[in-house]
Amino acid sequence: MNRRKFIFGSAAASAAAVAHAAVATSAMGEAPAKKKQPNIILYLADQWRWDFLGTGNASVHTPNLDALAKRGKNFTQTVCNQPVCGPSRSVLMTSRYATETGVWHNGVGLNKSLPTLAGELRKAGYTSNLIGKWHLAIEAEKDGGGPGFVKLEDRGGFDDLWEGANALEHTSHPYEGTIWDRDGKEITYKDQYRVDFLTDRAERFLRQKQEKPFFLFISQLEPHQQNDMGSPIAPKGAAARFLNAKVPDDLKALPGTWQAQLPDYYGCIEAIDQSVGRVLKVLEEEKLAEDTIFVFLSDHGCHFMTRNKEYKRSTHNSSIRVPLIVDGPGFRGTQQVPELMGLIDVAPTLLEAAGVPVPTSWKGHSVMPLLNDAKARESWPNVQFIQISESMTGRAIRTPEWTYCVVDNTGNTKEAAAAVYHEYQMYDQRADPNELVNLAGREEYRAKARELREQLKKMIVAAGEPEPEIVEAKLYP
Repeated sequence: MNRRKFIFGSAAASAAAVAHAAVATSAMGEAPAKKKQPNIILYLADQWRWDFLGTGNASVHTPNLDALAKRGKNFTQTVCNQPVCGPSRSVLMTSRYATETGVWHNGVGLNKSLPTLAGELRKAGYTSNLIGKWHLAIEAEKDGGGPGFVKLEDRGGFDDLWEGANALEHTSHPYEGTIWDRDGKEITYKDQYRVDFLTDRAERFLRQKQEKPFFLFISQLEPHQQNDMGSPIAPKGAAARFLNAKVPDDLKALPGTWQAQLPDYYGCIEAIDQSVGRVLKVLEEEKLAEDTIFVFLSDHGCHFMTRNKEYKRSTHNSSIRVPLIVDGPGFRGTQQVPELMGLIDVAPTLLEAAGVPVPTSWKGHSVMPLLNDAKARESWPNVQFIQISESMTGRAIRTPEWTYCVVDNTGNTKEAAAAVYHEYQMYDQRADPNELVNLAGREEYRAKARELREQLKKMIVAAGEPEPEIVEAKLYP
């Protein structure tokens, strides 16, 4: 019996020693293998309205995106924080407001001192790669920039593969054009639809052996209008299939360009969906799908000149609401996420998903807690700050229930901000989701307007601007 006790005691001691050694090894940081970092694909379709997915619009032909939304996370209440290309992209890449990024209107360069999504991922061992449109470098040639080639120092951390143009709408047309590689060599295409050409470049990258986890930004121009043609341009023959497609309720009530342009817009969207399907198929074929986070979004919406003299730059849902669908590690499983979030929250979310520290200077918040934490959903602020430039100098607050917008009524659009704003628009999102009845100045909403005004002032200050004076509307329009 004593011998048995000795044997068992020795065995227990040995096991304890092994366990202790394992704990010690773990404490010294040599323990279990590090979790594999996921690849990240950020697929952006320019000027895509939130309601142009088959999940909410029967006329849309988007089977690939619909399937993505059904198996992943569909963030159904996402807004951009500045509804115009360059400023919105600056918010997306830096998690700061457009007046903080330097890109408060189109054509100016991104503040190089700010941490970017691409740069932070690259510091964490990723390659950062771009294909398509950038729009975050100086655009005027007289100022040392241009619409085409982008210098390395102006690429916001995309220091690996670069096949893009600063303002793709000015260096290409739907069936011919030019982008530039990292060394300034031209890559041209002709007699091929632009969406398909950029998708070919993405497929070429994805079929190459990747030694590191990668971040790939696929930045399409469609369904944005071709500027010098004054309309979105669908693939040949596609627009004819959408001549009698659904007209969103917020458009049909107002004059604009939608009557002529919606068929092409639908056709562009179909082409983007086919492109997304190709990319997802390549991921499957290359055995990358299980390890890749795929994000589909837009930089802003499109109101087809129903709200001002162009396509966005307003506080309406048609301008600010965008799709956001995410699938892959950390985002698997069917779920609609109804909490209000902004593009300012995308970069922190992706860094958390990748296990990369979020810079303390970033203003957005990761939305990952919303996926599995009921308490996080209850405490989510559900409010977003919106800045407007170019069409007007304006500021707005968006909640699930309200849009409240103020404007510099002098008409000055040459400054990033104003000292005095006037109440301009107020919409009840529950009773009037199409935003057809402006409640600014209506006496029975005065108390709510004052509450939103004070909340907006605080958000303006939090964005780094001086607290302005906001003058109450005196008349109900």
